[in-house]
Amino acid sequence: MKLKYEIKENNQSQSIHQILTNELNLSTRLLTKLIKNQKIRVNKNTCDTRNLVILGDVIEIDFSTPENSSNIVPTEMKLDIIYEDDWFLVINKPAGIPIHPSRYHYTDSLSNGIKFYFHSIGLAKKIRPVNRLDLGTSGLVIFAKCEYIQECFARQMANKTFQKEYLCFVNGILAQKIGTIDLPIARKKDSIIERCIDKNNGQHSVTHYEVMKMLSNYSLVKCKLETGRTHQIRVHMAAIGHPLLGDTLYGTESSLIDRQALHSCKILCVHPISKNNLVFESNLPNDLKNIMREKSKF
Repeated sequence: MKLKYEIKENNQSQSIHQILTNELNLSTRLLTKLIKNQKIRVNKNTCDTRNLVILGDVIEIDFSTPENSSNIVPTEMKLDIIYEDDWFLVINKPAGIPIHPSRYHYTDSLSNGIKFYFHSIGLAKKIRPVNRLDLGTSGLVIFAKCEYIQECFARQMANKTFQKEYLCFVNGILAQKIGTIDLPIARKKDSIIERCIDKNNGQHSVTHYEVMKMLSNYSLVKCKLETGRTHQIRVHMAAIGHPLLGDTLYGTESSLIDRQALHSCKILCVHPISKNNLVFESNLPNDLKNIMREKSKF
């Protein structure tokens, strides 16, 4: 797990430290850790990062230092891996499995399964989910294999180059087929789980939506998130009078599905190392496909 960077003409007269922070965007915390562990080399030799570089120098950063993840119990489970390379993997998460271990899911979270998988391939790294899905939400989750990749994706989220799309079934027929919900979201008073619209104290939250299909008394909607607040789609759709099917926290139970009808169907991002544009997609799972079987209005 090594990253190499060859010095170009426009990099000359800069220090190694400047290259690492300005060109490769290493955080101060990570850079300090790499220097302490002597994981930065120039032309295969240990170096002082204050030194200047010259044309043709090759900086090599080794991110393979073993990390302690003993707080997570490894659990063997079937993982639907739709993409993997040396730097990250993309999992298609089924509904009903949480991302992180908790008091009630100490050994059966997706992180437990990833921990077991990392052990099986000889990777001693912390478990780093890049994006998060609720227990009852299915779809795409990215896990970074090192701290640097996690930082790169976090930066992409901040500058909007990491984009997430969802499909959901909502109650009712939306009057506007394409729209934007711009309503601030905050934690509901006296609740550790529930969120609400709070125009005074809420965080800026924007969801773009498009109705993909109308059925008898509900709609299939595609949502693109401009921000990534907890329960954002669920709160926003409920706020405009169209809560998700099966969402008992913000709506009501449904005879059609026993969870909120929400699926993370697409992630668009840039590969942190190759810089290639990537698109990952996941089809609707069976319980959502069953809803589609109802006769369409058109």
